[in-house]
Amino acid sequence: MRVLALGGAGAMGAAAVRVAADFPDVDEIVIADRDIGAARALAADLSDATVRLRVAQVDVTDSDGLRAALEEADVVLNTVGPYYEFGITVLRAAIATGTDYLDICDDWEPTLDMLALDAEARAAGVCAIVGMGASPGVSNLLAWSAARDLDSVRDVYTAWPVDAAGADDDRAQLIGPDGRPSAAAVHWMQQISGTIATVGDGRLVRQRPLRPVRMLLPGDRRGTAYTVGHPEPVTLHRSLEITGDAVNLMVIKSATVAYLDDLRRDIDAGALSNQRAAALLAEPGAWRGIRSLLAAPLFRSPGTLPPFFAVATGTRAGRPETVLARLSGGLESFAISTDMATATGIPLALGLSQLVAGRVRRPGVHPPETIIDPDRFFAGLLAHLGAADAESGIVLERSPLAPVTDR
Repeated sequence: MRVLALGGAGAMGAAAVRVAADFPDVDEIVIADRDIGAARALAADLSDATVRLRVAQVDVTDSDGLRAALEEADVVLNTVGPYYEFGITVLRAAIATGTDYLDICDDWEPTLDMLALDAEARAAGVCAIVGMGASPGVSNLLAWSAARDLDSVRDVYTAWPVDAAGADDDRAQLIGPDGRPSAAAVHWMQQISGTIATVGDGRLVRQRPLRPVRMLLPGDRRGTAYTVGHPEPVTLHRSLEITGDAVNLMVIKSATVAYLDDLRRDIDAGALSNQRAAALLAEPGAWRGIRSLLAAPLFRSPGTLPPFFAVATGTRAGRPETVLARLSGGLESFAISTDMATATGIPLALGLSQLVAGRVRRPGVHPPETIIDPDRFFAGLLAHLGAADAESGIVLERSPLAPVTDR
């Protein structure tokens, strides 16, 4: 199996390559990047890998060069963002060249566009998996695990940590090696501004981001999280046939959400571009920081919410039930103490492992929850972290109570 790691020398691409470089079902990985020097450095660092490594200079804005690189590969790992700029371009090229595809797309807009290519992918015999990172990705599999024993699903909430409950400061991930804001930072500004897609009463609706959602979860965990634009609501809406509400949430400290809200207001007013706001996220200005600290008491805290979780409500055997799915001890530590790039790249590599082993290959465009085996995935993540003997990677807790107290 020949793998093209597109953007493979970047932080998230490199994290995936490091894991995949020892997969027995992979024959070759081409580390393809606009920065050929970084690609060569990564290949040299992985000189003892069991998989053959090559490097190539590829710029996704060069359609001929992109197609030529894809034609030599069986599967592409696309970690080139932001996906609202480049996701659909790379997927279309992969379908045209008959190349299987995985990415870590965390923008809801291109997710909808890519899912719309399902018929084309099936006709071309291409298996494409979009959003196979941490959030989306792990979060989707947690939601699927929470909902799969319910007879009907009403509401689904997915949540990931920003800086709460021990989450690392990922500021270093916000600035690229060229000194400019990273694609991840620009994406974040895109998804805290304007309007975002959520699900209300079983329909896709548009709402303002950074809305507070106060939650009471099984195990008497309670606190407030804040909405952010992400693909989970738009894919889980389809895959779980949600009849109520679905949103993606950030578990985030009050001071941080106050700062994001200050940036949001200026982006929406046209005073800041996403790129400039991303730069201010990495290097906050003094006056903006003071203003946010003064506003912080207006924002509720995450309280005792788990840092990374999904919760589903519905019915089981004719009775209402709420199911919380959260990562078990070792995996929770991984989610909140690992840098953003590694926490995203490792799930991508584990998704690749199921594809190259032939366990999940099915033509079409799929979100993680409809094609990735969650039990095998979490077992693989435990094994990667050296905890293969652990009983399970997730904990399920149940309650008859609804999880949302107000919004």
